[in-house]
Amino acid sequence: MLKTFSATDVGRKRQVNQDYVYTSETSVGKLPNLFIVADGMGGHNAGDYASSFTTKFVVREITSSDQDNPIKIIRSAIEKANHALIREARKNPDYEGMGTTIVVATIVDGYLYVANVGDSRLYLVNDDIVQITRDHSLVEEMVLAGKLDRYEARVHPDKNIITRAIGAVEDLKVDFFDLKLREGDTVLMCTDGLSNMVEDQDMRMIMDREGDVVSKTEALINAANENGGRDNIGVIVIEPFIEY
Repeated sequence: MLKTFSATDVGRKRQVNQDYVYTSETSVGKLPNLFIVADGMGGHNAGDYASSFTTKFVVREITSSDQDNPIKIIRSAIEKANHALIREARKNPDYEGMGTTIVVATIVDGYLYVANVGDSRLYLVNDDIVQITRDHSLVEEMVLAGKLDRYEARVHPDKNIITRAIGAVEDLKVDFFDLKLREGDTVLMCTDGLSNMVEDQDMRMIMDREGDVVSKTEALINAANENGGRDNIGVIVIEPFIEY
């Protein structure tokens, strides 16, 4: 049993919403549930097309998969979506150079399985807030190399440069994470329109303060907009019910 809510918002500076979210609390193919956040990039309408096309393609591939392992199901779907998006870009000059981040998650028998490409994120929130995914971005590489600290990374002028994206290269590397959920865990998935606008600990405090998944999601989006809303905002909040 899951309680979930999702929403996107164009923010206060952008004219087009390039974020796309998908949630299913019921089975999709052999997965018992499915959650996706994508943040598109590209001129004209290419960014919003990239995020929606990729998400819908991944859902379709997962629905028809005959695999049993969640990671294999998700990996195959993302890799096929990557090739499909590259083909789409080649067919239409307006879509040249488009791409998208993606985070895909499913909860199976009390375990959370996560895949990510790019700098959209998945957090686990309980007594603390922990980022499970690792950003594929230039500033994250600089942090890991010891050239920047976390504060400097948040305000760095190149913080929006990502090093991996769906649609960028044929040979795509996807990161995977899996962990056992504990009682009281809440899952937060979001695009950088939230994580760049609201500090991690502020996100945790907002989620602690708000009562249900709807108010948590809406309050997070409101906070991002109040802090400037410089980008589109995509959010999914998931409260798993874990039986012991």
